[in-house]
Amino acid sequence: MNKEEITQELQFKAVRSSGAGGQHVNKVSTKIELVFNLLNSKSLNDSEKEKITLKLKNRLTKENILLLQCDESRSQFRNKELAIKRFLKLLENALKEPKKRKATKPSKSAIEKRLKGKKKSAEKKANRSKPEW
Repeated sequence: MNKEEITQELQFKAVRSSGAGGQHVNKVSTKIELVFNLLNSKSLNDSEKEKITLKLKNRLTKENILLLQCDESRSQFRNKELAIKRFLKLLENALKEPKKRKATKPSKSAIEKRLKGKKKSAEKKANRSKPEW
């Protein structure tokens, strides 16, 4: 995955931020919408595209387009940077191979400790019953 190539394929749209604001809020478009077309991407190979579609299927549109929005900052430039960082992190996590689980068994001391604890609680409960005369 080449980050420079992928960032050049991104499309940005500046939109007005939602929510409360002041006099300035209706005049500036600081919110950024990042658009990435997964199918038309030339920087990703087919296997990478397949992995991304599987991992991010709930975030993709029907046309396999990934949309991200950022309106954290008052600066359009800063929002663009944040959106790119978030996008690259999302792709890295989607392409990351999960570690194989190694099957392990508990040690003898752990088994012994568990059984001692069970025996102790069983005795405690047995002692709660009424004594027989």
